[in-house]
Amino acid sequence: MTVSLDTPLTQFPGVGAVRAGKLSKLGLEKAGDLLLRYPRDYEDRRQLYSIRQAPLGTRVCISAMAAEHPRLSRIRKGLELVQLKVVDQTGVLHLTFFNQSYVQRALQAGEEYIFFGTVEEQGRRRTMVNPIFERADRPNVTGRIMPIYHLTAGISNHLLASLTQQALPCAGSLPETLPAGLRQHYQLAELEFALKNIHFPQDEEALDLARRRLTFEELFYLSVGLTLLKDRRGEETGFPVPPQPQGDFEALLPFAPTQAQARVMGEIAADLSSGRPMNRLVQGDVGSGKTAVAAFAAWLAARGGYQSALMAPTEVLAEQHARSLSALLAPAGIRVGLLTGSLPAAEKRKIRAALAAGEIDLAVGTHALISADVSFARLGLIIADEQHRFGVAQRAALAAKGTAEGAPHVLVMSATPIPRTLALIIYGDLDVSVIDQLPPGRTPVETYIIREDKRERMYNFVRQQVAQGRQVYLICPAVEDNPDAALPGEEHPTLNLKAVTSYAAQLQKDVFPDLRLGVLHGKLRPREKEAVMAAFAKGDIQVLVATTVVEVGVDVPNASLMIIENADRFGLSQLHQLRGRVGRGKHQSYCVLVTSTRNPESMQRLRVLSSTTDGFRIAEEDLKLRGPGDFFGSRQHGLPQLKIADLAGDTRLLTQAQQAARDLLAEDPALQRPENRPVLARVRQLFADTPDIFN
Repeated sequence: MTVSLDTPLTQFPGVGAVRAGKLSKLGLEKAGDLLLRYPRDYEDRRQLYSIRQAPLGTRVCISAMAAEHPRLSRIRKGLELVQLKVVDQTGVLHLTFFNQSYVQRALQAGEEYIFFGTVEEQGRRRTMVNPIFERADRPNVTGRIMPIYHLTAGISNHLLASLTQQALPCAGSLPETLPAGLRQHYQLAELEFALKNIHFPQDEEALDLARRRLTFEELFYLSVGLTLLKDRRGEETGFPVPPQPQGDFEALLPFAPTQAQARVMGEIAADLSSGRPMNRLVQGDVGSGKTAVAAFAAWLAARGGYQSALMAPTEVLAEQHARSLSALLAPAGIRVGLLTGSLPAAEKRKIRAALAAGEIDLAVGTHALISADVSFARLGLIIADEQHRFGVAQRAALAAKGTAEGAPHVLVMSATPIPRTLALIIYGDLDVSVIDQLPPGRTPVETYIIREDKRERMYNFVRQQVAQGRQVYLICPAVEDNPDAALPGEEHPTLNLKAVTSYAAQLQKDVFPDLRLGVLHGKLRPREKEAVMAAFAKGDIQVLVATTVVEVGVDVPNASLMIIENADRFGLSQLHQLRGRVGRGKHQSYCVLVTSTRNPESMQRLRVLSSTTDGFRIAEEDLKLRGPGDFFGSRQHGLPQLKIADLAGDTRLLTQAQQAARDLLAEDPALQRPENRPVLARVRQLFADTPDIFN
């Protein structure tokens, strides 16, 4: 069969409709997709051992002869065993295959095979369970470095490797988009070589060359796109907002700002008065006082005669901001208005008219602020809360509501601490400020890791907290029971993940029949979500059983206990975000991580969380342990997903890629030269979610 980049996977041997559906879940539809889905790891299967010399407890290759015909026995319904002995000049190896009856036909007595698996020893008897095998005279998956891929239920690594191998011949058809001069300058391998060796490397050196080329390319295109964004902003003029004595604002605050808050306020004041549009990200751990900093920016804008808009991801959060900012800024004569989708039509009309007439200085709202019928008299500042819920496109839609005088200033607030290298990439179009101090007097949340055998004690602790008048969050990883749920990289379905809907029903019926439980998850309609969150904030719900939708949520100072089921299934930064939902009031608060994992890496991650409340340290650990691919738990809106770059380890390549992007754009700012047009095409493709950045 001749394979081209566009050959559908259904034309590959062994891929029927069901398998094609499962492959499609991994984003694999045609041959070219296989080439661009890189392995997550490798297994060195080059060294052959004899049966006696093979090290115990690690996966190895052994060349041996089948000494007998395999025996099939049916132990019970759903359990079949195939057993046989294989031999070499040093000894005997006993093989057992579970539920693989085809092995009885596949292995022939007297034939030589290579077996790959883990050797164990019982007394003097050496054994191997479920090895991969192939004929010694036709090696294909042994005797080489083998790729290990991210998988989904029903798709084995063996299948994915075999399909990718069949697609490899068309690697030469993929167009080379990196300019030849740039490849030579940075000594980068050609694309065809890189693709063949990232999947099936000849040796370690070839793998290093392939990885370096593909990582550089990914970081380079990302840097070009972000530099184009930043340069476009640099050409704009911004409203000059004259500086004001910072002490005048501080007099409005009910507390003295921390040094970190004062420093960031200074950076904002300098940006606003510079004559160029501010594009600043303020990162601060949960509770570090970002809202006060946002209020300072809005206060400065209002003093300069400009309006501000603060966009929050949910209505409940928008209402909370509107209340707290109104209380803070009203004494200074600053008028705060709230605009959300669920306001009565007459109220909306009134607010829109007041905005257009310049009678509101600070509009707080949700996406309703972006809608076409909202206009401002003099919009000078946009504040977006929780950046990774707002893509570049939403920021652009609000910015378009500026006036002929210039582009509005943009301030982005994020409570997700991001390691410096990652911030460079993700917020490459923004300047970054960090509030790295917590206000004095905040009691750290006590964090505990418990196993299933302590569940009853945990339920008793819930009762205790509720009896004291407190409220509890109980977080689950899944919305509904899904028997097919498999973890990436695991070939077997993972059962018993706590699912919100069924777990809440069971808790209400069997465990807490006398308590008021609420359920919150992403599949509810926005109106329903808002209602549940509002009821919890008011204290009508005592125990809220939820998914991670509460991660960016409203302040409930009375909530003192956060329980996270299957805690090993979440990223560290996400766990830290969830923990930040409690400890916002005057009561001692607790976070309980429930896990049944025996995986040492997962336990190490959870111990990091229980040992520190420093979000930046946790973020650095998370990046090391998980890589950047899914750093936010859900896809970073409007920014490309990194497939191969590891930002914890590739800092040097990142610096080179950013330099290469700057050099290329200095020579050809619009990428109009024929040799650079493929670069522009790739960048457009990469930033397909935010095409407006190239207009």
